[in-house]
Amino acid sequence: MKQSILIGIAGGTGSGKTSMAKNIVRDFNPDQVVIIEQDSYYFDLKDIPLDARHHHNFDHPEAYDFELMKQQIRNLIDGKTVEIPVYDYKTHTRSSEVHRVTGHKIIVLEGIMVLFDPELRDLMDIKIYIQTAPDIRFIRRMTRDLKYRGRTVDSVINQYLDTVRPMHEQFIEPTKQYADIIIPEGGHNSVVVDLFKTKVTSLLKQLAK
Repeated sequence: MKQSILIGIAGGTGSGKTSMAKNIVRDFNPDQVVIIEQDSYYFDLKDIPLDARHHHNFDHPEAYDFELMKQQIRNLIDGKTVEIPVYDYKTHTRSSEVHRVTGHKIIVLEGIMVLFDPELRDLMDIKIYIQTAPDIRFIRRMTRDLKYRGRTVDSVINQYLDTVRPMHEQFIEPTKQYADIIIPEGGHNSVVVDLFKTKVTSLLKQLAK
């Protein structure tokens, strides 16, 4: 029996997905809310030489373990406990640690590919796509990767040109056709954020019936 609602937030790298997720759920009880990053479900590359890992295409659908993701999301919706992988961006491997999640009424799944898989989309109560200009997204990605993921300027630029931009055009941008709404500039759009909060409140009331 369904115990939770699922919100999917997609969009290109650096589009503002995380900000949107946080702003939608900000006024709800923190104990009711969990935000799950799709990047947690990157496949573990521990069996690949370290140098080769840096050239892996992380922006292709095959980079993600969709089967594990769908299984765990279904379990969360049904009120069960799951152990979400913890991904190490510097080594491109899964940590020995896991993130134990259970008992949340509002589940937000955010990531570049969350609207790609049909079965995953069917689990969602709300589907959002964040539309942000490519130059803004690139600057945000550059800032994030340099500050938090141990990358160099050259590596970020090369990755963007080799895989990020072409994969966005091939796999990510087309998924906006499946969104219930396309939002410019993500979490900075306060009008849309307020509308979604109202919708989430309505869905929670339906769960309680």
